[in-house]
Amino acid sequence: MVEAITATYVQEDADWKITVSGRGKELTARAPGIIAARDRADQLVEELGDGKATVVHLLNGSALDFTSAYMTARLTLPKLPPLEVPPPGSVPKQQSTEAADKKPQLPPSKQLPKAVEDRKAPAAEPAPAAESKAPAKQA
Repeated sequence: MVEAITATYVQEDADWKITVSGRGKELTARAPGIIAARDRADQLVEELGDGKATVVHLLNGSALDFTSAYMTARLTLPKLPPLEVPPPGSVPKQQSTEAADKKPQLPPSKQLPKAVEDRKAPAAEPAPAAESKAPAKQA
């Protein structure tokens, strides 16, 4: 019969205390958040020796409470500072005159091979006039 491994989570201030027990052993650790605590619990389970074991994660003695808290943390977006919109006509802080003169760097998958870049004519030179294949009329 397969023995389940139990991971118990207890919040202590901003940190989480994790206790993983099973196979006659008990390991403990701390982590800064519930997501990190869940990752640390996986590491402790590996230390117990069986990567294929069933692990029951409990918060307040309930797997449902743990799942709810964990999924809320995973799906909650971080709080970002409000976006600053510059007034019209102003230059954003990140752009400088040097950055405005340079071409943006393309990802390697979008770059042309060097041989093609070398063959490209500069845009400032006019294209040569097309020659006519019809013979010139002599008067």
